[in-house]
Amino acid sequence: MTAPARKQALAALGTAAALALTACAGSGGAEGDTNDDVEASTKISDDPVTLTLAFTDDPPTEALIDGFEKKHPNVTIKTQQTPFNDYVKSIKLGMSSDNPPDLAQYNPGAMNSLVPAGLIQDLGPWSKAYGWQDKFPPASLEVLSSDKSAKQFGTGSLYAAPGALSVLGVFYSKSALADAGVQDVPGTLAEFEDAMERVKDAGQTPLSLGALQVGGFQLWNALLDVTGDVDSYRDWVYGKPGATIENEDARKAAEKLAGWVDEGYARESANAKADTDAQADFASGKNAFLVTGNWAAAALEAEMGEDVGFFLMPSPEGGTPEVASGASVAYAISSKSEHPNEAAAFLDYLSSPEAAKIQFDTGFMPVDTEAELGAEGVRNEIATGFAPVAQADGIVPFPDFASPGMIDKLTPGIQGLINGKTTPDDFLRSLQESWNEHHGS
Repeated sequence: MTAPARKQALAALGTAAALALTACAGSGGAEGDTNDDVEASTKISDDPVTLTLAFTDDPPTEALIDGFEKKHPNVTIKTQQTPFNDYVKSIKLGMSSDNPPDLAQYNPGAMNSLVPAGLIQDLGPWSKAYGWQDKFPPASLEVLSSDKSAKQFGTGSLYAAPGALSVLGVFYSKSALADAGVQDVPGTLAEFEDAMERVKDAGQTPLSLGALQVGGFQLWNALLDVTGDVDSYRDWVYGKPGATIENEDARKAAEKLAGWVDEGYARESANAKADTDAQADFASGKNAFLVTGNWAAAALEAEMGEDVGFFLMPSPEGGTPEVASGASVAYAISSKSEHPNEAAAFLDYLSSPEAAKIQFDTGFMPVDTEAELGAEGVRNEIATGFAPVAQADGIVPFPDFASPGMIDKLTPGIQGLINGKTTPDDFLRSLQESWNEHHGS
């Protein structure tokens, strides 16, 4: 990834000064060559246009559509929402049909078949025309790029644009830390461990952990972010030939997670606890810390008020964190869309200052990391922590991105670390086996 460029406020879309670029905008393939010769332009039609957008469970979509339609009253975007568990199957069927949605929420699992089939538009011409490298954090674009096989990411063509960003960090209870005699927010990993020890000595389990779902491997991921080699980890997640997760950094992160359970910082019963239950326990005062993403901020602030705070997982050396796991709600354009320029205008709108406020108000981090948000409380702490990460090329993807079956290895693997039935080496070996099966050893 390259460091994100400084962004200027966007001009209105579709003006007389709109920049146009004629190029082959299709991604190719037998099924997806409908618009191979489309003229990719930043000027959109003044006539009534209706787009369809398929998405799953994400809060910003409807609000972003409302904002775009106010800016372009002649464009109507109709939505097709599908539950998360059914989305991959649904969008594969929908995009390969004779009447696909114009826009679809990006999903790496679906891309494995949609990109090779040529059903998703190569967005390179619009990226160049709009200057997306200067409007979106390049880190957020790189993860949405792939080769034509959709097996290696961070290379090749751009197939989606981000509509909102997220970041993983540590929520904490100010009152719980005060009761334990912890005066300052931990600035190093050792200080974080010392704070958890003090909380435990005060009679409370420090860390609320839900390992029944994704909370366990997100904790491992957060530790690896600050103790491992970021480039090596990205290579593995992106599917770079020869990459491996069986390395000393990943092993140490797994050992530390297991060690925290042994120290009593989290309980083995976490294996039976859902993420929502872990969040509820933390909000009700049962624990001092919770590792999760900014998506939990609104609910936690509503229940805990000014008692909840946030910091990014600190590194052993301390200082301003410049690495954290994150993801984006993103959208792709069908290669069969009859209105690709209008669909691309919606993608460009996602980088605007107006969209930034919508993204933030719906619980996500804005694509425009320099937008004035007027944030207060815990959401201000999240935004303040996130900005230097985005601006320092520090956003790294979650590990389940590495292969379609990776989540089925991560969750039970972490559960095994927690209950002591799986060694760190066995855990990492299972992840690499899933990687090898998809990418080739």
